[in-house]
Order: sequence, then structure tokens, then C-alpha cells
Amino acid sequence: MPSNALIPFLVGMMLLTGVCNTLLTKYQDNQCVRNCDDPNPAKHIRFEQPVLQTAQMFVGEAGCWLVMGLMSLYSRFISRKSASSNGYQPVEANDATADSDPNADAASVTSEDTLLPNGKPSSRSRGVLRGFGTLLLALPAICDILGTTLMNVGLLMVAASIYQMTRGALVLFVGLFSVVFLHRKLHLFQWLSLVGVVLGVAVVGLAGAIQPDARAKGTSLSTLVAEDPAAAEAVRVVLGVALIAGAQIFTATQFVLEEYLLERSSIDPIEVVGWEGLFGLAVTLIGMLILHFAIGRTDAGRLGPFDVVEGYRQMVDNKVVLVSSFLIMISIGGFNFFGLSVTRSVSATSRSTIDTCRTLFIWIVSLGLGWETFKWLQVLGFAMLVYFTFVFNGIVQPPFAFLRPREEYEELLPAEPIEHL
Repeated sequence: MPSNALIPFLVGMMLLTGVCNTLLTKYQDNQCVRNCDDPNPAKHIRFEQPVLQTAQMFVGEAGCWLVMGLMSLYSRFISRKSASSNGYQPVEANDATADSDPNADAASVTSEDTLLPNGKPSSRSRGVLRGFGTLLLALPAICDILGTTLMNVGLLMVAASIYQMTRGALVLFVGLFSVVFLHRKLHLFQWLSLVGVVLGVAVVGLAGAIQPDARAKGTSLSTLVAEDPAAAEAVRVVLGVALIAGAQIFTATQFVLEEYLLERSSIDPIEVVGWEGLFGLAVTLIGMLILHFAIGRTDAGRLGPFDVVEGYRQMVDNKVVLVSSFLIMISIGGFNFFGLSVTRSVSATSRSTIDTCRTLFIWIVSLGLGWETFKWLQVLGFAMLVYFTFVFNGIVQPPFAFLRPREEYEELLPAEPIEHL
């Protein structure tokens, strides 16, 4: 657990990297990769590779192994340095004193000192996630693939702030799945809060449909949903919001699976992220190859999101896209590291406040960059999302006395789910 002096820094870095994840991905989506010299902006083709963006997210998660390796080397260096400074000298195997004491073996058997350094559990005590059981982490990784890819597609169709606000629907599915699969209990005020969250997401989506942002136009995916230019923008936003909200089903399933596995093992959460990064990257690359040969090489799929060769060319030839990809990987790795460093050191109130600030900062930066326009209806939807989420988590008391629980209630996911993006 980090010291109290480090927590503000870790929280700040968690907030910074969380904001950068969404903004850098949206910035990458806005880059022109084909027909950029055409005087007609409507013919410009932008970077639309949601599957490739999912792969780069898993590279960032797999980078947690590098962080763990560096931390392990540092801890070994510190332990050796402290041992030498205290005058410790290792005992040689042929030391005469070892044979001169006939009670040495008996003393070692009855010793109460642990044989495991730093109190870390051995691989045999890691529950279901030991040995080949580690492959079980491929299940939440697959959920992560489906959820992240759908959200990346949705981000192509909506503004960054609407994307971030719509992700607030996660609490709905986490609540439902926790009741069904983890046998948690929801009080009446929590059920009503979930209804309020749904209404808040609907209002946010309605704001984007009524006042679509001009800068969000021009994606080739827009032509798939409507041929009338006037109706295409509204339909595009509604479809984008539906994809992002629907993706929360897979994200909630991932959280519930992680909670189930972590309750039955003693594995470090950052190690969970590392394993899921490796499994997710492997499955994503295999899926990309299959989709490339099945769809990407056809006449209809060539130059599309399933054309791996075209996606690689767009990333390598465009230096802005390439640099942003590396920054996204670093940002995602940092977000997981800083988030997991403080997630058990701060209260639920602090976690909800951090997430709210993250959405606000994304909204402010997007407005400042001119990526979207200000919408009062979106303010209403965001306020509803924040209020009902706070009520659901018990941060804000329900407005009516009969809704307030008389006894204490447990958190739905006490171990705090691992958020990857």
C-alpha cells in the first residue's frame, strides 16, 4: 500500500492517464490517412481501425510485465543493499559451524519465521489461478476484446465527452450481473438509481442526436446507417451511443469474472492485467488474421477496418498515428499501474469523484480543441448520471427517508474491478 504522501501524486497521474486514453484515441480517429490532398473534405478518409486500437490497448496492458520486472529488480537491489549495510554475511554451505550444532535441524523445523520473502504467497496458494488455471484469465480478456472494440467503433461516431458519459451505463450491468451471478443484494434505492442512470444515458444520447457536431461528420461508417445526410448524423450518434452502452455488457461481464477469480486466488491485480494483456493480444491478433482473410481480402472489405495490410500501412505511413499509438500504449499501461496502486487506498467517494473529474476534463479539453459544441441537454444528462451513480454507491443519501437503508450494505464488487481503459 502506498504511503499517504504518494497517494495525491498517484491519483493525479491516474486522472491524467485516464483522460489521455480517451483524448488520444479520439485524436487518432480524427487523422486523415487517405485522399488527404482532395480539396473536398467529405472525401477524406480518416483512421478507422477499432480492432487495431484494441490490439494496441492490450500491448499497453502487457507492458505491466515490464513494470513488474523493474519493480522486482529494484526490490532485490534494495534488499541486498540493506542486508550488506546491516553487516549480514551469507553462510557458506561448508561452514564448520553448520555441522557443529546437532540441534540446528530441529531448530529450523520448529522456527516460526516464514520461508517466503516479503510474505508473498507461493504458487500453490494462489487458488484457481495457479498453473494452467491462469488460462482462465483469457475469459475476461475476451470480454475486454469485445467491449473495447465496440466502444472504439462507437467513439468513431460520437464526441469524446458523449463516449465517456455513455460509459456510465456500466453501473447498470455491474449491478444486474452482481445480483444474478455473485448473489449480491440490491436495495430499492439502488434499483431506482439504475433507472436514473439509464435515463441519464438516454438524455446524453438525445443531446448528441439533436445537436450533432459538425466535426464528427465525414466518417465512412456514417454511410452505413443512412443515406440522407440530414438523418445520417442523428442515426450515427444514436448508433454510436447504443454500441458504447451495449459494450458495457461485456465490460460488466469482465468485471464480474475478475471479481469471481480474484476472490478465489491471491494473485496480484497488476499481474492479472499483465496476463489479460498477453491473452487479449494473442486472441486479437488471431482474430485480425482470420477477419483479414475472410473479409479484408474481399472486394467489399478491402481498405476497410478488417484489412490488416491497409491498417498497418495507415499506421506506419502516418507519423501522427504511429506516435499516438505509442502514447496510447504508455498511457494505458500507466493508467493501470497508477489505478491499481491507489484503488485500495482511497474510498468509494474518492473513486467516484476521480471518475467524474475524468469525464469533466475530457469534456473541457474537447470543447477547447473544437472537437464538439456545448449542449445544455448534455449537461442535464451528465448531472443525472453523476447524481444517480453517487446515490447507487451510497455516497449521496436518497432524497426520501423510506428509501434509505436501515442496515449497512456491502459493496457490489468489494475488491474494486480492474478498469483497463
